Amino acid sequence: MLGPTWRWQVHRLLVDRAGLSRPFSSRPGLKKVLFLSERGTICHAQIFPFFLYSSELARQLQIEMRELPLRQFLSDRNPYIGAVDAVCFQTWFDLTHAEINDLLGRIKSAWPNAGIAYLDWFAPTDLRYAEALNPHIIAYIKKQTLKDLRSYGGSTLGDTNLTDFYAKRFNIDLPETRFPVPPGFERKLVLGSGFEYSPNILQNLNRPLRFGERTIDIHARFATKGSEWYSRMRSEALAKTIHLEEHYRVAHRGTVSRRKYFAELRSSKLCFSPFGYGEVCWRDFEAMSTGSLLLKPDMSHLRLANDIFKPDETYVPLSWDLSDFDQKVDYYIQHPLKRESIARNAFELLSQRYREKQFLQDIAPMWRLLRIG
Repeated sequence: MLGPTWRWQVHRLLVDRAGLSRPFSSRPGLKKVLFLSERGTICHAQIFPFFLYSSELARQLQIEMRELPLRQFLSDRNPYIGAVDAVCFQTWFDLTHAEINDLLGRIKSAWPNAGIAYLDWFAPTDLRYAEALNPHIIAYIKKQTLKDLRSYGGSTLGDTNLTDFYAKRFNIDLPETRFPVPPGFERKLVLGSGFEYSPNILQNLNRPLRFGERTIDIHARFATKGSEWYSRMRSEALAKTIHLEEHYRVAHRGTVSRRKYFAELRSSKLCFSPFGYGEVCWRDFEAMSTGSLLLKPDMSHLRLANDIFKPDETYVPLSWDLSDFDQKVDYYIQHPLKRESIARNAFELLSQRYREKQFLQDIAPMWRLLRIG
């Protein structure tokens, strides 16, 4: 029997490469849920746990799920004509209000009686589509939000809280942006899964955790090219690690295969993960799932489905200006027992989420809003 990661790879091959659209079964009593999905590993990661726990959802809530690429639906190749109980859809992040309204019109025309949920896979914490989506959807699923929901709807330089901070820090001229959030929209918000659910993370967690002889002091393989604010932020972070090469072994030069990348993490004492276009990054969970202690700019302003980022318990928070970076690297290199304790806590927390199938509880509010189950 295929394991969960292999089943997922086969699913992706059939949907993305072969264009296979498996029909819903005809068994009575099933709730039919259709995912209209965007392409890409980040988009797919948001959908992965639904299919990972498909057997549990079928058994507990009588849910049957199918996936149809959004581009296929938009090209009028829709094999799912007929009754569907819920449509959960993703989009790219550059749509206008008119384009959103047009898309929702087509979804409602195809499935007039279906409840509709939006799956926001974007990295930033903003709610850029809240105003446009509000009249149409029942639930809005997001990987993380700002802890203080009252701060939504205000103006920022650029699109997000991160562009605002780094534009001011580096004196970058960005336009002022505001994404209105309708009153009561928070009742539609559901905190769903993020990068912690992926085949790679699951495979890492299935390996025994070993500390042993970790020969790399600081792992810092991350991109620096991108938008001006992103490049300045990442370049500053990289410069901080290069500065420490006089004293520590730092892995950052060149490119390596994914296999070598994870082998390096399993040999690293610390993993430095600066922000990306959003706060939460793949590297955060790649580090946690390999026993490399995660150092990351402070995440205390965020709200996630589960409290994964516990300061000094599952990761080491840094000042956003990285003024304490050297001191914290020195401390945790010199204190291996403390370092390994935090890294072990992170590994065990992630493992527990899988063992206890925590995703099923996290996503339960979405099913309730959709009146399924």
